[in-house]
Amino acid sequence: MRKLVHLLISGNVQGVGYRAFVARQAEVLELEGWVRNRQDGSVEAVLGGDAEDIDEMMESCRKGPAACSVSDIVQSDTNEEMLAMRPEGRKFAVLETA
Repeated sequence: MRKLVHLLISGNVQGVGYRAFVARQAEVLELEGWVRNRQDGSVEAVLGGDAEDIDEMMESCRKGPAACSVSDIVQSDTNEEMLAMRPEGRKFAVLETA
């Protein structure tokens, strides 16, 4: 079953390779979506794919790369419009800071 989620990840998640980590994990799990830094210091992501793969990605996001420290992840449902914010033709993208 296909699942779409919106994540707001807080903690020490900027300047530690977190976005690149998310992008690599998404590629491994063949997920669609995007990730970006936010001006408030958090990281935002939209992920689409098989529900089991999304659950596995959530576990990866909680751990992150070695230099990060995730304090919270707020997950909510999202829609295809949010998913479509990535550049056309790209399955997963790192977007500019919002």
